[in-house]
Amino acid sequence: MSAPVSEAYRPEVAAFDFDGTLTWRDTLLPFLRRLLGWPHLLWVLFVCSPWLLAYALRLISNHRAKAVLLRASLAGRSQAEVDRCARAFVIEELPLQWRPWALQQLVQHQHAGHRCVLVSASTSPYMHLVGASLGVDAVLCTEMEVVDGRYSGRMATANCHGEEKVRRLQAWLTGEFGTDEPVLHAYGDTRGDLPMLRLASQAWLREKRWHAR
Repeated sequence: MSAPVSEAYRPEVAAFDFDGTLTWRDTLLPFLRRLLGWPHLLWVLFVCSPWLLAYALRLISNHRAKAVLLRASLAGRSQAEVDRCARAFVIEELPLQWRPWALQQLVQHQHAGHRCVLVSASTSPYMHLVGASLGVDAVLCTEMEVVDGRYSGRMATANCHGEEKVRRLQAWLTGEFGTDEPVLHAYGDTRGDLPMLRLASQAWLREKRWHAR
């Protein structure tokens, strides 16, 4: 007689932060350097410096400072130009940035049949290409607005950081699993990832098991 299927079976999901978790460092500025070139990027950073300094001093939010930087960098650029740069960036530069431990964890989850999702504050021009290259099931990131084939420089979603990661991930989980609650594994490296880690059954912070206090 065959064994009964366990009624306690729950699907499993692994949610990964990107910058500093799957990679060694932040990837937005390297991407913007490739897109703009050093002289133009330095000019953009100079123009945005009051907002960047205010963020560093915790006078304004991450969302506001990032919105200013992205508008100065992307507004008016054609989607085709940005796409070409993003593809080159993902193919040529990102392979040098992978963290072996985190990448191995991702592969192990995939081999175990778990659904895998990237949850990142990094931006859509290259994050969806990253997701395709890694074979993940979904990419939840900061989406940028495109109007008539050009980037407006505005965010189409809230900056996917902190509590916004939880909102985006919970919405995706509901869309995929309905009222079923999967076992969630989460990986991060900064305080901005802690809300997502608290949501998980098993969490890792900077490659070490993490438990909410």
